[in-house]
Amino acid sequence: MDGLGRRLRASLRLKRGRWGPPQENLGEVVKEPERALEHCLPNLAGGQHFFEYLLVVSLKRKHSGEDYEPRIIYQFPKRENLLRGQQEEEERLLGAIPLFCFPDGNERAPLTECPRETFSFVLTNVDGSRKIGYCRRLLPDGHGPRLPRVYCIISCIGCFGLFSKILDEVEKRHQISMAIIYPFMQGLREAAFPAPGKTVTLKSFIPDSGTEFISLTRPLDSHLEHVDFRSLMRCLSFEQILQIFASAVLERRIIFLAEGLSTLSQCIHATAALLYPFSWAHTYIPVVPESLLGTVCCPTPFMVGVQMRFRQEVLDSPMEEVGDEKDILPPKLQDDILESLSQGIKESQTSEQINEHVSRPFVQFFVKTVGHYASYIKREVNGQGRFQERAFYKALTSKANRRFVKKFVKTQLFSLFIQEAEKSKNPPADYFQKKIREYEEQKKQKKPKEKTVK
Repeated sequence: MDGLGRRLRASLRLKRGRWGPPQENLGEVVKEPERALEHCLPNLAGGQHFFEYLLVVSLKRKHSGEDYEPRIIYQFPKRENLLRGQQEEEERLLGAIPLFCFPDGNERAPLTECPRETFSFVLTNVDGSRKIGYCRRLLPDGHGPRLPRVYCIISCIGCFGLFSKILDEVEKRHQISMAIIYPFMQGLREAAFPAPGKTVTLKSFIPDSGTEFISLTRPLDSHLEHVDFRSLMRCLSFEQILQIFASAVLERRIIFLAEGLSTLSQCIHATAALLYPFSWAHTYIPVVPESLLGTVCCPTPFMVGVQMRFRQEVLDSPMEEVGDEKDILPPKLQDDILESLSQGIKESQTSEQINEHVSRPFVQFFVKTVGHYASYIKREVNGQGRFQERAFYKALTSKANRRFVKKFVKTQLFSLFIQEAEKSKNPPADYFQKKIREYEEQKKQKKPKEKTVK
C-alpha cells in the first residue's frame, strides 16, 4: 500500500517463491517466535513483582577496535548463588538484550545528537515464558560526541504507560548519580504490582530535592494497559487501519516500516491489540534487529516492525500485496467501524479514553460476528465442551457475515480462543463478555419495538 503516512508505512504482502530460514544467532532465548502480549502474558490481577532486572546498556569498542557493540554496563539486581540451569538461562537472556536495545546498528558511534526514544521488545525463553523489555534510549548529559545509552527494564508485565513513568524516574536519578537508582528500584521491587484501578505509592529520597512520593496507577480496564493507540492514529488513516486489521484477522504476513523505534513498537502493539479478545500467536517482533532481518523471510504468518533504512533488504523480493484487503470484512461492519472512529478524538481526552474510543468498534465487530460462540459449545457429561462449528456460522442471518466467519473459524486466532472456551464451563468475566451481554440486551429491547411498528 502506498502513501501510508510520513512516519509509518505498513506493507501487507503475500510471499511468493522460496526463502531460507531466519537467522538464529541470538541463542535459545529468542529462537521461539515472540507472541502478542495479551496472549503471552498472564492475566495480572495484581500482587506480582514489578520487574526482574534494570539494565543500562551502552556501547563499547569491539576487540578489533574498529567498531562499537552494545554491552550491559549496569545491572540490578545482581544475582548470585544461582543453580547451573538458572545461571545458563540468565546468561542467554542477558546476552540477547543488548542487541534489542540497539536494534538498528546505526547509532553505534559517538554522537552529538540522538533522539530520545521509548520503545519495547518481547523475548521468548526456552520454556515458553516471555519477558518484555521497556527501553529509554538517549544521549547522556555532556558536551561533544557521546555514546548513546539505553535504560532497559525487564518484566513479565504488560503495562506500557506505567513503565514509561518508571523509566522517567530512573532517568532523572541517573543524571544525578547511579547510587540513588538502587534504593528507588529496591523499593519498587519490594512493592506489589497493583490490581486494575489501584495505585501503589513509593517513597524516594533525591539529594537537594528531599523525599518524593511517586504514585503508579493501573488503568481500571486492564485489557488495554499494554498499548497506546495515539501513534497508530497519527500515522495512518482510518481506512488504512481497517485494511491492516482485515489482514491480521486472516493471519497474513504484515511488515511495519518506520524510522523511529518508538513509532514502530507502539504501532505494532496497537495493531495486535485491535484483535482483542483474540491473540496473535505467530512470529511477533515489534522492532527487528538488523541481524534478524531474515525473520521477514519466514513462510509462516508474522507481524514485525522494520526500520525504514532496511526497506530494500526486506522488500526487494518476490512478494506482492494480496489486493483484497478491502473485501475481507463484511461491508456493513466496515462502515460501522469507520463511522465510530470518525466521531473524533478531543485533545483533552486521556490515553485511556483514546484507547477505548479506538478499540470499541473493533470489539463490537467481533461481538456481532462471533459473540454467539458460547451457545454453540455443547458440554459432555465430563464437562468437556465441543464446539459446533457448522451450526455456529449458519446461525448468522447476514450472508456477508457468514462468509467472513467461515474463513475466520479456520484461523489460529479463533482456534486458540475456542479451545480455551471449550475447557472453561463458564465464560470469563471480562470486557468482551460484558459487551456481548450489552449487545444481546439491546437486541431484546429492539424486538418488541419492531413488532409494534409492524
